Amino acid sequence: MKLYSDVGVQRFGQVFGDLLLLGWIAFCTALGLTVFKITNALGYPGRKTAEAGDGLAADLHKFSEPVGKVPAVGDQLRAPIDGAAGAASKLAEAGRDQAHAVEQLAYLLAGVTIGLPVLFALLIWLPRRIRFSRRATAARKFIDNAADLDLFALRALANQPMHKLAKISDDPVTAWREGDSAVITRLADLELRSTGLRLPLPAVDS
Repeated sequence: MKLYSDVGVQRFGQVFGDLLLLGWIAFCTALGLTVFKITNALGYPGRKTAEAGDGLAADLHKFSEPVGKVPAVGDQLRAPIDGAAGAASKLAEAGRDQAHAVEQLAYLLAGVTIGLPVLFALLIWLPRRIRFSRRATAARKFIDNAADLDLFALRALANQPMHKLAKISDDPVTAWREGDSAVITRLADLELRSTGLRLPLPAVDS
């Protein structure tokens, strides 16, 4: 499979495009990570609430144990303390839920920030690269003899712009029909270059 053109200018454009894509992916990734950090920071109050609630609940439970051992009224004194500890635990759970929701939102926003621009770039870049690779790989199989050059010359007459054909010959069709090797070689070269290939050396020398 041929990935890059043999033609200098075209190859430079392909390499530049590949590097540009990599740079775009790196930029989107860095931006997505920044969005994640900023968004996830909004869950800080929830995390602090959960930490404070857990600490308060643990302290109240520790305090309720000796209170519960007071003769006769221990259970009565302990009940409101245990109730307060339960409320603190619920507050901590609410804080954790809030922090988790913010974290999930941060992941979602980061994924969108990275995924959509990268996907859009790939939808532009990938078809072109696949199309070039398929054309160049297929064309490379047909440049090993003079008959193949005749085929590419014919394709040039059908595919290439008129102003490019006029630079090769005033009447390229007649020259092709008459088997003018010089014109056929130049026409084949024109078509091959559009697919990212060069003429083999023997064909150039001829």
